[in-house]
Amino acid sequence: MRCPQGWVAVCTTDDLTPGRGVAALLPDGTQAALFANRAGQTYAIANRDPFTGAQVLSRGLTGSADGRAFVASPLLKQRFDLASGDCLDDPEVAVAAYPVRTRGGERDS
Repeated sequence: MRCPQGWVAVCTTDDLTPGRGVAALLPDGTQAALFANRAGQTYAIANRDPFTGAQVLSRGLTGSADGRAFVASPLLKQRFDLASGDCLDDPEVAVAAYPVRTRGGERDS
């Protein structure tokens, strides 16, 4: 995934199970939540739930609404678009979304 420090190798494609998230610690000390879907698309967003401050989005439930893949926070259930980071339940709130690339069997964040 690409973060402000540049491309960071986070995990291999085998480490991601469709529908389940994985948390990763980034070089600047922040956390990202990585997800894959059954179609092979990968996503990375900030792991911090902006409503509670807890690092829990990687443990949320995934789904889709109006063709948009999302993760619902396990705490208060707000849904975050996995591609953009936008909160689907409060347009004033968003989390960071990071570009993801797959290279040689590893996903870079």
